[in-house]
Amino acid sequence: MALPSVLRQVVTIENRNAELSAQALTLFTARAQRAAGLRGEVNVLITDNKVMRDLNGRFRQKSKPTDVLSFPADANGVHGSPRKLAGDIAISAEIAAENAQRLGHSLADELKVLILHGVLHLAGYDHESDKGEMAAKEEHLRRTLKLAGSLTSRASSPGSRRKSAPLPRKRSE
Repeated sequence: MALPSVLRQVVTIENRNAELSAQALTLFTARAQRAAGLRGEVNVLITDNKVMRDLNGRFRQKSKPTDVLSFPADANGVHGSPRKLAGDIAISAEIAAENAQRLGHSLADELKVLILHGVLHLAGYDHESDKGEMAAKEEHLRRTLKLAGSLTSRASSPGSRRKSAPLPRKRSE
């Protein structure tokens, strides 16, 4: 089944895991995009803590890995292409696995929570400055998409380790 040209996703899993299906995560990304009203191509990279530490240091000046980073595209879209790029999402498989085990659900379910969170950042939401708007939207979509607890609700709970934020709209190549 071909996806509409305004909704294109590419999910790349760097270290293969028998539990994970790039196709299933790609289909979920499309569902999350539609639910969030985000148009354009979304690329999702599922990688390790080393890559996430490097990205977090480069773009957020934090020298530690994080669970999810969102890289909104600039207004120009994909260079030389009629397709519009919504942005990129990078996810730590290691942190996702730790969270899944701690919270009692599957790695695939945790990755979906992280993808939804990243998609909302690409759609322009920012839980660090929006007075709860992203948290409410994420909670609503989490229930709609039948997902485990949202990241924004976890981030505000006592003892939470996670801090995420969208990266600036200007992308470095």
